[in-house]
Amino acid sequence: MQWLLLALMAFVLQMAAVLLLEFRNPSKTVAWLFILFCLPFLGFVLYFFIARDYQKRFKFRDKGSKVFREIREHLWKRVTVVEKPEEMNNPEFRGHLRLFNLLNHLSESPITGCNETRVLTDGEETYAAMLKAMEEAKDHIHVEFYIFRHDKIGTKFQDVMIRKAKEGVKVRLICDGLGSYKLKKAFIRRFQESGVEFYFFLPAMVSMFSRRVNYRNHRKIVIVDGTVGFLGGINVGDDYLGKYPKMGYWRDTHLEVKGDAVYFLQNVFLHDWRLASGERIADPLLYPEHGCTGEEQVQILSSGPDQNWNAIQEMCFGAISVAKERIWITSPYFIPDEGVYEAIKTAAVSGVDVRIIIPDKADTRLVKLASLSYVEELMAAGVSFYEYEKGFIHAKVIIVDEILGSVGTANMDMRSFFCNFELTAVMFNKRPIDDLVADFEEDLRNSRPIEWESFHKRGGRQKAAEILCRMLSPLL
Repeated sequence: MQWLLLALMAFVLQMAAVLLLEFRNPSKTVAWLFILFCLPFLGFVLYFFIARDYQKRFKFRDKGSKVFREIREHLWKRVTVVEKPEEMNNPEFRGHLRLFNLLNHLSESPITGCNETRVLTDGEETYAAMLKAMEEAKDHIHVEFYIFRHDKIGTKFQDVMIRKAKEGVKVRLICDGLGSYKLKKAFIRRFQESGVEFYFFLPAMVSMFSRRVNYRNHRKIVIVDGTVGFLGGINVGDDYLGKYPKMGYWRDTHLEVKGDAVYFLQNVFLHDWRLASGERIADPLLYPEHGCTGEEQVQILSSGPDQNWNAIQEMCFGAISVAKERIWITSPYFIPDEGVYEAIKTAAVSGVDVRIIIPDKADTRLVKLASLSYVEELMAAGVSFYEYEKGFIHAKVIIVDEILGSVGTANMDMRSFFCNFELTAVMFNKRPIDDLVADFEEDLRNSRPIEWESFHKRGGRQKAAEILCRMLSPLL
């Protein structure tokens, strides 16, 4: 009887510890309490190794902006910074002072005014553009991916990077330690023996025992000579070319950027290089004159444990809150936090045209069920949901009125908003917004609308599964 009392006391102390440490995030608290209830003691071991450690978060922040501070003065002499709404060349945006101020305070990356962008809509187009830019590199190639596979396209990337390294180009590569854990040692060794500097960002075992497994680097970055950059949803793997029969055609959105914004993309990469390799690089030569004559205005937003703000979540919330006509969202994982959820719901009730595209065929069953748990409530508020049927849609796109469009790595979910290292480009000009709109409309033609009547009548077992997955969704 005494052992039972001791076990009960230990269980209560574990629950109290979770409540004390996670009180700032009620949804996450509920998820972990549920796990503790289902898996006493084992649940707390999982919590110890997986749950977010805020002390580590502050250490990330301490390391995060030193590189930027060292190079800031040099950068500000080279970029065209938009300092007030009246300088926005999109007249639709000029009346949004609050949103402008929010975006300017979210990040060390300002809205810059001398850029050219190109929206890329699938893996084939994206890889062709990346490889072409890398082939033309003269000084350096910086590459960072969550997933880098040892397959045909991965080997093609490797061959180009090795060849350029042998030509004297400085090549640096970061892969996430969990996302790319399947990379073979021989594949990595070939990089290293050929002059490519390779580092894992928080290797899986290291991050587990340092209690940082929850910090995943979900960014996808390619920078060539500091003048052209790429970011978006596409990793390196044959599946992104539609070569995995299970997923079929892979629909994704990536972005090519030239001009001022590339400097701030470079800054993000060098922060991550510092965290992955321990090497601090603050070389002005990595920020050369770009010669870009474009007039597009672009902001690079990064978020993660190395930032003081959850910048991408704040951008989404702020942009959705000011919408008057439309909010169009594409996301493979739709698990919004309470703030974004309420903003979407309020916008729809207010008459804003809210459309959300999610996959019909999901790569993760639990995440799909969690996403569906939001559908009925938001449809009741006036949101239209569509399931993409042509293949798997992995694009992360937001379009708000005619004022902005965003492309990046962040899903519309709590993991992207609050845990992962993520990256998004926000564009304010009509041409890239129109390109995103055209792609969205094409995706709608390849999607099936979720009908209220049939969805409302889904079975009780399905609803129970959705509720369970939603409860666990802050951890997915």
